[in-house]
Amino acid sequence: MHKPIKVYRGEYLESAHDIHIAVVNVKGELLYSYGNPDKYVFPRSSMKPFQAIAVLETGAVDVVGMDDRELSLICASHNGEAMHRTSVMSILSKVELEESALQCGTHIPRDMASYHELIRDGGQLTPVFSNCSGKHAGMLTAVAHMKEDIAAYREIDHPHQQRILNVIEKVCHFPSNEIGISVDGCGVPVHRLPLRNTALGYASLALSTDIHPAQTAEYLDRVKKAMVTYPEMVAGTDRFDTDLMKVFGGRLVAKTGAEGVQCIGDSETGIGIAIKAEDGNGRAVSVATMEVLKQLNIGEEGQYRQLSQYITAPVLNARQAVIGRIEADFQLKAEKMQNIE
Repeated sequence: MHKPIKVYRGEYLESAHDIHIAVVNVKGELLYSYGNPDKYVFPRSSMKPFQAIAVLETGAVDVVGMDDRELSLICASHNGEAMHRTSVMSILSKVELEESALQCGTHIPRDMASYHELIRDGGQLTPVFSNCSGKHAGMLTAVAHMKEDIAAYREIDHPHQQRILNVIEKVCHFPSNEIGISVDGCGVPVHRLPLRNTALGYASLALSTDIHPAQTAEYLDRVKKAMVTYPEMVAGTDRFDTDLMKVFGGRLVAKTGAEGVQCIGDSETGIGIAIKAEDGNGRAVSVATMEVLKQLNIGEEGQYRQLSQYITAPVLNARQAVIGRIEADFQLKAEKMQNIE
């Protein structure tokens, strides 16, 4: 069986990955696909921009004076660099909360320089290092502003988690009572819905239109502008989301998700793209994404040159020598404008 993402060791094919892709417009019409565009997936952290909209809806962002760098951060799966940690603490301080209020748990950050500095200083990992600490700080901001139960903010029946469900229903055009609920790696509810509806959410994020309530459209635009203006807050140094948004100069809004998910919105065309690696392996995603953009004629040759490490991704050994490559081998299927019901 043909596999669309191939992993070579030297010139020998060693592994391969299946992928599923949905490309839709702002009307929810399926334009292109690969695999199963109706596959139910957990978009994981790709939902963070919509979770940020739930914070905006409470009025908390404006009341507490959260700036656009911080708004971008609450959409982030960040590296745990100093700029990320400082911004998380700044957000919490606006509602007079301590780091201990964060219920995201902790892990070794992607930014190893920060981790090594922590070890040298004799410190311990704390929740601010979590790649989800920005999202949690945003949730806490809304909950504190609304004077709701801070200790229970992770629970699905909490008013804020219900606000998030309502946002996803509006933006992705999928009934909230049909969204599957489980628990994300950071402890908050995670949402399961069709891939094509996820793509519709990103089409709406990229080019909000009057198909949404005017206030929702305004919030979508604010979140998008914050992310593309401060892409380093969405991910960080040497990360695909950050590099893609920087190179495309605000045209593309991008957010990865755990277990091999990538979502993109194109502000010029209003196209939304959602990609899922069948086996959950994230190494397949940037290569697949760049191939989709190429086939859709999004971008120019100079932009692709700047992102060449993501088009054909290198396979490295422990000495950081290139000993193989990951490349795409698939063709999108043109669809006949299938509407999302």
